[in-house]
Amino acid sequence: MCYTAGMVPKICLVLTENTIDKNIQLIERYRPWINIVELRADFLDPQELLHIRMFPKLAHIPAILTIRRFLDGGAFKGGEGSRITLFARGLAFADTEPLNNFAYLDLESDVQAPSLEEAAQAFNIGIIRSVHSIKTPIKDIAAKIREIRRTDEEIVKIAYKADNLADVTALFKQAPQFNGQNILIAMGKYGIPSRILAAKLHSPIVYTMPREYIIQHHLEQEFIDPITLNELYRFRTINDETRIYGVVGTDTTRSLSPAIHNSGFTRKNINAVYIPISAADSKEVIPFADCTGIAGLSVTHPFKFDIIPFLDSIGPASTACGAVNTVLFDGGKRRGFNTDIDGFSRALQEFLHVQSLRFKHVAIIGTGGAAHAIANALHLLHGKACVFGRSAEKAKQLAERYNFRWAVSDLASVRILKKYSDIIIQATSVGMHEDEDPLEFYSFSGAEKVFDVIYTPEKTALLKRAEAAGCDICNGYNMLRYQAYKQFELFTGGSYE
Repeated sequence: MCYTAGMVPKICLVLTENTIDKNIQLIERYRPWINIVELRADFLDPQELLHIRMFPKLAHIPAILTIRRFLDGGAFKGGEGSRITLFARGLAFADTEPLNNFAYLDLESDVQAPSLEEAAQAFNIGIIRSVHSIKTPIKDIAAKIREIRRTDEEIVKIAYKADNLADVTALFKQAPQFNGQNILIAMGKYGIPSRILAAKLHSPIVYTMPREYIIQHHLEQEFIDPITLNELYRFRTINDETRIYGVVGTDTTRSLSPAIHNSGFTRKNINAVYIPISAADSKEVIPFADCTGIAGLSVTHPFKFDIIPFLDSIGPASTACGAVNTVLFDGGKRRGFNTDIDGFSRALQEFLHVQSLRFKHVAIIGTGGAAHAIANALHLLHGKACVFGRSAEKAKQLAERYNFRWAVSDLASVRILKKYSDIIIQATSVGMHEDEDPLEFYSFSGAEKVFDVIYTPEKTALLKRAEAAGCDICNGYNMLRYQAYKQFELFTGGSYE
């Protein structure tokens, strides 16, 4: 496979079942969405290893043979001699039909097996020369590529653990200087962009895992399945002209924003993709955006304040509430906006079936970026509110912007909370795990209207408890949708709906 810029990377399904038959079943399940598979023979039962030579003929799809050592993150714990013997077994008795042979062998950069490599060359089987740094990032990627590449025909695979978004930025920054065919992967929770944007890295192959495996091993932050890659991110349409947008926060893997925005791009026939971006620190965001040519960002917890110093200007709504949830990169300028105010107002009005909150007493739980937008919206809707926060100072600062009352969010403030309980708005990230309840000290009467900005899970512990008491409840999905529609207008200049 000779990869050139502009080609769509081949989507590889990694197979880790313990029998060949189970792996073939996975291939059939995902066949419409993949181009190649990797047989991880290190996961096969011992008796199954006797039959790896038959795998390519059964698979009916180009296949990579990998027997990953334990020290490289694999499952093979035997000696190196026995591992080389297994590779040789996979190559034995080459067929005149290429598809009946393995297409590639994945050999680690330190492997010395001249006879094996000569046999592969004789049978027209490619070599993927790989290095997996499973604990630390590789700083000088170009030097590592030069070090391990042995022939021009080899594909070099560099995969390393990214400790933060800056390590992913380094991958994109260095990629243009590399010669030859190179598979470039940043692993871990920060590395998902390197998979979705493999075309931007000019990687010839992108590795995916079966959805079942990802869920079973709780790897949603680290891996992506081929259906999601194709259907949600339209991977095969991404090219050098594709505009990139994304949502950035400390953990964006459960965000539904990619589904909303990418659906809009598809309906409007716009060559764009919207991806999840996780960062450890707000200072990492702009360098990544600049390096990858990002055109716009949705900003979520906890960066809605922290991103502001890195911007050239902010719009009136952001000025009013003091928070930014949208960034446009336009003509070398970084401009901040806030669409949470409009999104929340529309969602709340639909929930309550009212246009004004005059004479309503409202509790705002939280003092973060979402709470700032919500406080501004309540002020515009003429509501009378009290801000409850774990930090008295932050609650006081937010409340004083709108002449609201404030209190510490704890048992001692229950009397005040009851006074402002016509509408209770939960505006923190507490509750994203189903056993968390930021108001566990409060007993609902059933008369409260309860709005939780969290939408995953669909019903938080707080909403379940409120519903059980007879309260009307609403989660944050409509707020997410409506603020996203406004973002889409900023991103594209056209209406979403």
